[in-house]
Amino acid sequence: MLLPDNRKKCTLFTVVFFRESGQFHGITKLILMSHFISLAEAIDLTSRYRQYRESILKTDYQGQGTLPLSEMIPRAAIDTLLAHPACSGLRIYYGMPEDLKMRAVIVGVDGDGKDILPSSNLSETEEEEDDLIVDRTLRCPDICPDESPLNG
Repeated sequence: MLLPDNRKKCTLFTVVFFRESGQFHGITKLILMSHFISLAEAIDLTSRYRQYRESILKTDYQGQGTLPLSEMIPRAAIDTLLAHPACSGLRIYYGMPEDLKMRAVIVGVDGDGKDILPSSNLSETEEEEDDLIVDRTLRCPDICPDESPLNG
């Protein structure tokens, strides 16, 4: 959700306050905050991640590219998610295929903070909507960007 006077400082989030009969119930609040950080903070965050990304893994998974340094998502994929009429934001999940290399899984989110997903009750003759979940990114390693202050 955006405020006309300051587009950078508005976000919608849900606070869960109780669980009843297996269902979470929450209240939605508008919180003013900036989603942007300085280059210095970005450098600090990415440097720390690079420093510890292998050591936080069990020894068996170290040195195998389990955790990516970065992922590049083509703008067309993001534009497609954002073009959905109900989309008001994006959510990033982290997934792991059989090769155990973590990948981003990105979906649109509606104004109530719910994932915009293909229908889960499709019959065998119906086709799933193909353009609601992004996962095919350019993952580093293997496809890495040119050197920048964020990848040291």
